[in-house]
Amino acid sequence: MPVQDLSLKLAGEAGQGVESNGAGFARALTRAGLYVYTASDYMSRIRGGHNSYLIRASAEKVRVHRDHLHLLLAFNPQAVTTHLGELVPEGAIIYDERMKVPEAQVAAAGVQLFPLPLRELAEKVGGSRIMVNTAALGAATAVMGLDLSHVESVILDNFGSKKGAAVAEANLKVARAAYETAGERYADRFPWKLPKVANAPRRYLLNGNQAIAMGALAGGCRFISAYPMTPASSIFEWLTAQGPKYGVVSKQMEDEIAAITMAIGASYVGARAMTATSGGGLSLMVEALGLAGMAEVPLVVVNAMRPGPSTGMPTRTDQGDLLFVTHLAHGEFPRLILAPGNVRQCFEAGYRAFNLADKYQTPVIILTDGFLASSLETVDLEDLPFDEVTIDRGELLDGAALDQLEERYARFRVTESGISPRALPGHPKAVYTTPSDEHTEYGAFESEDAANRLQQHPKRMRKLETARAEMQGPTLYGPADAEITLVGWGSTLGALFEAVEILNEERPGTANLLHFTDLWPFPPAAEEALARTRRLVVVEENYTGQFARLLASETGRKADHLITRFDGRAITPDYVLQNLKEAAVHAGSQAV
Repeated sequence: MPVQDLSLKLAGEAGQGVESNGAGFARALTRAGLYVYTASDYMSRIRGGHNSYLIRASAEKVRVHRDHLHLLLAFNPQAVTTHLGELVPEGAIIYDERMKVPEAQVAAAGVQLFPLPLRELAEKVGGSRIMVNTAALGAATAVMGLDLSHVESVILDNFGSKKGAAVAEANLKVARAAYETAGERYADRFPWKLPKVANAPRRYLLNGNQAIAMGALAGGCRFISAYPMTPASSIFEWLTAQGPKYGVVSKQMEDEIAAITMAIGASYVGARAMTATSGGGLSLMVEALGLAGMAEVPLVVVNAMRPGPSTGMPTRTDQGDLLFVTHLAHGEFPRLILAPGNVRQCFEAGYRAFNLADKYQTPVIILTDGFLASSLETVDLEDLPFDEVTIDRGELLDGAALDQLEERYARFRVTESGISPRALPGHPKAVYTTPSDEHTEYGAFESEDAANRLQQHPKRMRKLETARAEMQGPTLYGPADAEITLVGWGSTLGALFEAVEILNEERPGTANLLHFTDLWPFPPAAEEALARTRRLVVVEENYTGQFARLLASETGRKADHLITRFDGRAITPDYVLQNLKEAAVHAGSQAV
């Protein structure tokens, strides 16, 4: 019988093709007209160590993965023992029949075993055991009741152009053989079948990093310099691969300090420039970020968070950099912080960050994390609103305006808004210096003069108040007068949205969600939104409740309850609901 929602997981050792095959299968499910959300879990090593790739598929929109599984594709024995507890009763495990599994333990869990000659099919039909994963995907397609043509199209795309027609044809034969074998043996025993979707519109499968890069490109990015650091690297990789045809220059640097200083130089002469890193790399960039603040150079920096301190957990996810980013660098200077929560918001942040950087002539930091960076989400075309992209260069003087200038150009002229008219180097009427020291309106070195400092420093800081009016307030999801308000920021959006849906299905009017994407300067609309809440539950992925602290310091509103997760794994609806249950918040208990 068709179901609206099914979760499966591929699991095995690093080097067994878990992630690449999982991503390919996700594309096949998307081509079948289904909505997909993925979550990868991998160790920071080339080979060895346990990896998994979860795919949630549904005919309805899905925004995050869940904690339970219906189907497990196990590529080694550890996959069975590690993920058995996640499988629902009557769920199934597809595996090679030569592999030893704890049959009694599996039976006790109420889970079915679907052994298949995967390796034999790969060797005899395809000519190589390396195609065992292809066989597993063909088998999974059969037991879920989907047409194999969607998997076949992905096989042709993956192998046809790269490895030739012979390799593609061999993989097709293996997939078909496994599809037939699994269908005959187990299709009737697997109770969950994904629906067939007719005439589905074309959709796209993107992760957050790809969406940020795409939004940046649409917003006029013309330069990126970076030093590769997980989980930010794919932003640089995407713009390096796609950008040159649109005039984007990419430079891989020797370290993060060189990366940010080169981006500052590119922006100084007028190119929309960015860099991307993670917390350890951002730590090295701190002094140069202060340079951009003092020199009033627009700059976009993406910080894809992962657990720290130091190297921490380099392939996991976290929201532990919020207060660091809010206050980073010595001394004070304005910076703006955006924290998108899904692929659409990542796309918007990609171009909006450049507009804000140019308008306020200051660094703009996009805060994302390992989960949002790498999780693939099915999006509709309207989720990538290219027609809404505008380019705002702020108070940038063009040649005509400079030609008419009668007075000496003051690059750092004191203004009420804190924003000084900006001219790019090269025009004879716009000759100025830009020291890293304190300076006068004309850029002259004047680091010791108190009176000058009392003009220039407040001028720069006034940008924060000017920008505050432009910061978007939190978005409300759910009934306005709910008993409980979940509050989150960044990538927790999908989990909190679905938790609210589940709570309101159980008891209408129970919960709503306030989700923040603009974090600094703190949006003034937040106070009004919080004033309408009754019981406030802040949910975030760090130990100390950093957003709850920021919320209290900026608005005076303290959280009634705090749900945190800091084990390197993303928050799910199930995690939120379990924590609410334990705290008895949704029942109105005063125990919390």
